[in-house]
Amino acid sequence: MKTLLQINTVINSGSTGRIAEEIGIKAMEQGWDSYIAYGRNDKPSASHKMKIGNEWDMKWHGIATRLFDRHGFVSAKATKKLIEDIKLIQPDIIHLHNLHGYYLNIELLFNYLSRVNTPVVWTLHDCWAFTGHCTHFSYVDCNKWKVQCEKCPQKKEYPASYWIDNSYKNFLKKQKLFTSIKDMTIVPVSNWLAGVVNESFFSKYPIRVIYNGVDIEVFKPRNTVNLRKQYHLENKFVLLGVASVWSERKGLYDFIKLSRVLDKNERIILIGLNKQQIKLLPNNIIGIERTDDVLQLIEFYSLADVVLNLSFEETFGLTTVEGFACETPSIVYNCTASPELTSASTGFIVTQGDFSEIRRAIDTVKSNGKVVYQDACRERAVSFFNKEDRYEQYIQLYHQLLSKS
Repeated sequence: MKTLLQINTVINSGSTGRIAEEIGIKAMEQGWDSYIAYGRNDKPSASHKMKIGNEWDMKWHGIATRLFDRHGFVSAKATKKLIEDIKLIQPDIIHLHNLHGYYLNIELLFNYLSRVNTPVVWTLHDCWAFTGHCTHFSYVDCNKWKVQCEKCPQKKEYPASYWIDNSYKNFLKKQKLFTSIKDMTIVPVSNWLAGVVNESFFSKYPIRVIYNGVDIEVFKPRNTVNLRKQYHLENKFVLLGVASVWSERKGLYDFIKLSRVLDKNERIILIGLNKQQIKLLPNNIIGIERTDDVLQLIEFYSLADVVLNLSFEETFGLTTVEGFACETPSIVYNCTASPELTSASTGFIVTQGDFSEIRRAIDTVKSNGKVVYQDACRERAVSFFNKEDRYEQYIQLYHQLLSKS
């Protein structure tokens, strides 16, 4: 029996945690043994669970990050224990996801990985792996990561440092550590991210794009009569935005600006806001806190007339795809990965920050009716983003790597 080990910040929660969980399930369906090592947010899992560190480890990692910009270089004891556990289970494939998140010492982990012959797959969900600090850089138009990070313009953004800027040394250490692995395949989750990775120090490695997948048997249209009544949305045209964390770069302020040009029968719903953000919303925006209730989320996708993604930085854009699965068209900005997810029959690509273009796109959907887009949206989700097909690509990749090793 082959053994798969995945490492991620969380397990079976959030987008990356669910992706790792579903890859593990797909592997087990084909006779593999599956382990997931994780830092926090303990959730039930079909895979064997390997908890990394404890609450104190995470707090100390946070302190070292906030003061010294040492994110990823703390948690030594926890990582040494992880390495001992890896030696015990002897995985045939080690699949990395997010290594940031205050739980792991990348120096210890990669020194170990460079000494063993285990093939490594690394799914990049953001850009942290090849920068000296940040997870995204498009919003501030920074290209230092192509050569050498220093004097980081986003020092106070996640993973925030309020004192020292260590981006110069972090970049050099990451470059040395992450390029020390002999057998590693980089898996960006979009073509846009693949293009970026090809300009980074990862360009020496094989790069294979695998889109994130959606459970099309779960994400499908649902009856929304009660939900419309609950939020007084009868005869209203609904624009939906969904995020795990809302910020300016995620498009929050653009939604607020858009609210000023809405018609009386139009409403915006934003899911994932915190209590303070909800208090500051105008009357025509309904704010809802983050929910792990997938069925409730599907109801909102089904209720919406348009899923609107006004993010300035997307390495994929899962909300757009989840909307398609629920037969709801999209409007996205023409930046980063968002445009490659949609098509002329499933939505609109508009210029970033151009509210007149957004307004015209909304009016077109209103004029045509959502029904015109529904079949194409569902078909696109099934054809390109079905999780069964996408995660099968990972299993095929594992077999290809093992056949060469």
